[in-house]
Amino acid sequence: MSSQPPEFQRARRPEQIEARRRAILSTARGMLGERSLADISLRELSLRVGLSKSNVLRYFDSREAIFLELLDTESEAWLDALEVVLAAGGQVGEAGEAGEPRDATGEAEPYAVEVRLASAVADTLYERPLLCELIGSMSGVLERNISVDFARAFKRRATGHTERLAALVGSRLPGLGGAASGQFAAAVIVITAGLWPYANPTEAVATVTAEMGHPPTDETFPHALREALITHLIGLSASPHRFV
Repeated sequence: MSSQPPEFQRARRPEQIEARRRAILSTARGMLGERSLADISLRELSLRVGLSKSNVLRYFDSREAIFLELLDTESEAWLDALEVVLAAGGQVGEAGEAGEPRDATGEAEPYAVEVRLASAVADTLYERPLLCELIGSMSGVLERNISVDFARAFKRRATGHTERLAALVGSRLPGLGGAASGQFAAAVIVITAGLWPYANPTEAVATVTAEMGHPPTDETFPHALREALITHLIGLSASPHRFV
């Protein structure tokens, strides 16, 4: 009879394997709520789950693969939430259509749809710091230690999320066109990935930033993200050279 504690016994049935994977992902999510991804080691994660590192690696290729899997689930949950927010705001179409915001003269406010749509994307992202942390670490860290097979599966799922976001944008800005909607959806990831690390500096950098009289970067992140996405979406809508 095995002398290993039950929690260290290998899961064999499909439901056991899935339960073990969910436990690992849940633990990773909890740890990410406590600290930055860079401060989470596979060893500590394994201890939290109650497994050895080698046992954790039976279910995921690497530490990075765990967090990419978490990124996938967090992205899906975000898009679900965004869809609800957009639906609650009603259908928004071309500027000037019935129901669009109008100024004091009764004229449709220029780019009101773009502002409202980009703001919804930015605000729902800001409400999910774990997702922002994972997006900020995706290209430079998490995608550096995964197998080709895992990369293939992950990138297909990530592409599906981007296409879903593009479809949400396109359905509310039908004049934008599919290609431009896709450009915006891709830019959401790139802009978030660029801004998030600056919003979460090291302690030394945060100290120096305060000494220089600059506001805390975590306070400027939501405004910077909103403005960047609004500007990008308006630019795509206004550009006469965009692909539709």
